[in-house]
Amino acid sequence: MSQDTKALFIIFGATGDLAHRKLYPAIYHLFKKNMLSESFAVIGTARREWSDEHYQEVVLDSIEDLTESKEHAKAFAEHFRYQSHNVKDSEHYHTLKELADTLDDEYSIEGNRIFYLSMSPSFFGTITHHLREQSLVTDNGFNRVIIEKPFGTDFESSKALNDEINDSFDEDQLYRIDHYLGKEMVQNILALRFSNRLIENSWNKDSISNIQITLSEDLGVEERGEYYDKSGALRDMVQNHVLQVVSLLTMTKPASFTTDNVRKEKLAILKALKDPVITQDENTEFVRGQYASSEDGATKGYRQEDKVAPDTLTETFVAGKIIIDTDEWRDVPVYIRTGKRLAEKTSRVDIVFKSTESDLFNDQPTLLSVLISPDEGIELTLNNKNIGPGMHLKPTQLSNLRSEDTREESPEAYEKLILDVLNGDETHFAHWGEVATSWKYVDQVRRAWDGFTDSIPFYPALTMGPKEADTLLSQQDHSWIYKA
Repeated sequence: MSQDTKALFIIFGATGDLAHRKLYPAIYHLFKKNMLSESFAVIGTARREWSDEHYQEVVLDSIEDLTESKEHAKAFAEHFRYQSHNVKDSEHYHTLKELADTLDDEYSIEGNRIFYLSMSPSFFGTITHHLREQSLVTDNGFNRVIIEKPFGTDFESSKALNDEINDSFDEDQLYRIDHYLGKEMVQNILALRFSNRLIENSWNKDSISNIQITLSEDLGVEERGEYYDKSGALRDMVQNHVLQVVSLLTMTKPASFTTDNVRKEKLAILKALKDPVITQDENTEFVRGQYASSEDGATKGYRQEDKVAPDTLTETFVAGKIIIDTDEWRDVPVYIRTGKRLAEKTSRVDIVFKSTESDLFNDQPTLLSVLISPDEGIELTLNNKNIGPGMHLKPTQLSNLRSEDTREESPEAYEKLILDVLNGDETHFAHWGEVATSWKYVDQVRRAWDGFTDSIPFYPALTMGPKEADTLLSQQDHSWIYKA
C-alpha cells in the first residue's frame, strides 16, 4: 500500500470498550507502519459529552504500550476529534457533516469515508439512513461501512436489518466484521490446502475420517450477562465464527483468489449443510450445555452470574456434528464445539485422517492440527518406528509453532481487517449470502432447543463440556482429539 492512503473514519460508539481495546490500537499500528500517513482523521461519536482534548487523552491511553515515542503518539492523536451525538437526531448529523467536511479539507482526504458502526445493531438502519439523507456520503471518494456483530438474532431479524442498510448502501460498500476471518491461521487455511500438493491430494473423503473444530474459552460471561442470556453460544459463536471456519476447511478450490470466487465457494458449502437432527436423546446431532460451579466450588455457575436469570436455559456450550451434503464430504462429519468456562482457552482445527488399510502395523491415524490461538502454527502427527528392536510404532510430532516474538510482531486481526477496508478488499468479510444461509441453518437448532423447556445438561466450570459432547462422537467410534 502506498503511504498516501487517505480516509476519514467516523466511529459510532467511540467511547466503548471495543474502540478502546481494538480500534484505536489497530489504527495506530497502521499509522506507525506508514499505511496511514498525514491524510487521515478520525471522528469519534457517542452520547457522552467529551471534549476533543479528553478524547485524544483516551486514545493516547489505549495505545500507551505501543507507542514509538510520546511525540509520535501525540502526532497520531491530533488527528482525532469528538462529537457528542444522538443517532436519532437529524441535527446532529448536520453538525457531524460540517466537522467531516472541515477535516476532509484540513487533511486533504478527498472524500474517502469509512463509517464504523460499533453500536447495538438496532441503530444500524437509523445511522445508515441518516448518513445518506444528511449527505455524509460523499460523491468524490469511497464510502464504506464496517458493521460489528451480532448481525441480527435469527434469519428474519438479520434480513430486516440488511434491508434497512441496503436502502442506503450497496452490498459492496458493506464490511461485516468477523474477527476470526482476520486471524492469521484462519487466513492460512486456504494457503495450507491449496499450495501444498501433499495436503491438497489427501484433503478429501477418501483420506479424511473426520474434522474437528474447537473454539473454547476459559472465561465466563464477565460483564456481558444481560446480552449473553438473550444470545447463547449458538448465536454468539456458531452462526458466525464456527460456520465461517467450516466453509474455509471444506470449500472447493476457487478458480482464482478473488473475493467473488472465494465467496462463491464458501456459500456453496453453507448451502449444502444438511438439516440437523435435533432430539433430546442420543440420536441428536447437536448438544448443548450450561456451566455449573466448578468441582472445587471456587468458580460460580452461569446461573449465579450478574444479570443472568436464576432458572435460565441459555446454553453456554454447543457441540455439533455438521454434515455437508455433497458427494465430496457427505461421509466426513465435521464436529464442532465451543463454549465458555471450559478447561482452557484455545482455538484449533484437528484433521483426523483414516487409518491405513495395511495390516503390517498397529498404526494410529495421521493427524494434522491447525492451531489458531493462543498458539499459532501447524502440527503433524505421524507414525514412526520406535528406537530399538522390533517394529513397534510411536507417534511423532512435526511441529511448526510461531514464536512468542513472531506472534507479537504479526498484525492483530482488527489491524488486518481495517487495512482490507482501506484497500477495498472484501475477501475476509462475511457477505450477506453467507450470513443469511448461516442463520437459516442455526435457526433450525434454535427452534428445536426452544421447545426443550424442561432442562439443560450441565458441566462443571473449567472442564471440556457435558458428557453428551463425547457421546456425539463415540457413536461413530470417534473421540475428541483435543483434551485439556
